[in-house]
Amino acid sequence: MYLEFFQLNEHPFQLTPDSDFLYMSEAHARAKAYMDYTIWNRDGFVVVTGEVGAGKTTLLQKVLSEFDENALVAKIFQTQLDEIEFLQAVLVEFGLNPFKAKKVELMDMLSTVLIENFLQSKQLVLIVDEAQNLGSKVLEEIRMLSGLETKKEKILHVILVGQPELNDILDSPEMEQLLQRVRLRCHISALTESETRDYVSHRLKIAGAGDRAIFEPDTLAVIYKYAGGIPRLTNVLCDMALTCAFTDKVQSVSVAVMKTAVEELQWKPYSERVKARARVQKVAGKNRELRELFQENTRQLSNLVESLGKVGEITPVLTEISSRMSSIEGFLERIAGGQASANYRVPAPQKRKDVKNSK
Repeated sequence: MYLEFFQLNEHPFQLTPDSDFLYMSEAHARAKAYMDYTIWNRDGFVVVTGEVGAGKTTLLQKVLSEFDENALVAKIFQTQLDEIEFLQAVLVEFGLNPFKAKKVELMDMLSTVLIENFLQSKQLVLIVDEAQNLGSKVLEEIRMLSGLETKKEKILHVILVGQPELNDILDSPEMEQLLQRVRLRCHISALTESETRDYVSHRLKIAGAGDRAIFEPDTLAVIYKYAGGIPRLTNVLCDMALTCAFTDKVQSVSVAVMKTAVEELQWKPYSERVKARARVQKVAGKNRELRELFQENTRQLSNLVESLGKVGEITPVLTEISSRMSSIEGFLERIAGGQASANYRVPAPQKRKDVKNSK
């Protein structure tokens, strides 16, 4: 739409992950170094986390683009799977047709293909994006797969990439065995304000802007204020700003144009949106707790009714409770009137005879 107007070769702020546009911040560079080390040194397991829109998938695309024909890679980007579906997805990525096999057969097929390719000196890599969606059973399967090794090196190298919730999952007590297999672990944080400035310039230069300053210097503070250093949000805002500038037929993006873009998107400052999201999540958490408490109480009530059996069996229990309450009432009356003896005790509950079910 605005490419010719700004003399660009391609859209600089597209949302589709494109490794050609990858900006290597300090955090991105560290995450990539960890992944490279894990793969090329045959050192097992790495976990990379980052905020939504932080550029994790684009970084994965960059890593994938650097593999040669010696690498056999299984890429799992759909993670709403049970353990059977997950194993099937991995085998499909390795070129097999596993859909009629049972779990034991799936595990055998996967072990066979891994060992056979390892003996052919192949680099075997499992990459899982959006790993925070994986269930505990799937994570257990990954742990088992990561345990395949020779005396000196791992057979399968695993890269788990996900949102910050993945850290909470891995740090839970039931994930201790899996966590012990993780060799390297890092988090991709949001860009700083200076990194945001470099990020915008980098993408414009790759798109063909050269050294032309399409965004006026004062706009960068506005971009950071509303995008919070999140690459995906920065792309959305900058693309809208270029569209507004094109519509107004101005050759550069000023603060006024940037504010128009913000209004078009109906955005509040990023920090305010984060606080609002935190409040929503807190309410959702409370609702979840109440729902779980209600479900637990319902289960307990159901178990009580089931254990009591017939309604007639409840009567002796109620009679006993009524008797005890009367004794307690009398005791409380004596206390109120100052007549209670120091040696007075509430009568112990009478043993009741077991009630036999009537046939």
